[in-house]
Amino acid sequence: MAGQGLERREILRAMALAAAASQFPGFNRWAFACGHVGAPAQENKPASYAPQFFTVPEYEMVERLSEMILPSDGSPGAREAGVSEFIDFMVFSDPGVQYRFRYGLTWLNARSEELYGQTFSSLQADQQTNILQHLAYKDHYRSGEDEGRKFFKLIREYTIMGFYTSRMGLEALDYPGLKFYSESPGCPHGGIHGVDSSQSTVNSPRRIRCSTLET
Repeated sequence: MAGQGLERREILRAMALAAAASQFPGFNRWAFACGHVGAPAQENKPASYAPQFFTVPEYEMVERLSEMILPSDGSPGAREAGVSEFIDFMVFSDPGVQYRFRYGLTWLNARSEELYGQTFSSLQADQQTNILQHLAYKDHYRSGEDEGRKFFKLIREYTIMGFYTSRMGLEALDYPGLKFYSESPGCPHGGIHGVDSSQSTVNSPRRIRCSTLET
């Protein structure tokens, strides 16, 4: 993916995958966008989501990463939309990407320990942001982090897919009918919090948002 949204063919593919995933009864927060937007939330949802593929520590990392890519700043983000649930179920359902996700999370933990002596989930928010901005922004790329950049691109794609195919994601965009199928709505989120994307100086890094991420 490039830019702020999804290409039409990617949207169609994402919606088809999400429609299939929506049949899973174990989602707590994630709900398929085309399941009648504005309708009451599904009853009898589980009290919490039980990861189908990731271990609990891995799932916590996926949840944190998705929140950093699509934060909640005045509008619903990945957490509210249950994007981490969507990612976990999609990876569980597709053996072809399972190794890439597990390897990527392992790489990220190893890199975090190399730089800061702790796993990614244990780092301070500014330390997490520092690691990710070197994977997200071309002008911040570092040698030896090719595998990390590949993983970041992968989880960013799944995060955007999970958000924009969710009921909450489309409601946040005011759900412009099925215009979503014919063109990509712009991401409602800005750049890195406290950072002008045209500058290299970080003033108050906290979260990474989708519209300025390079791929």
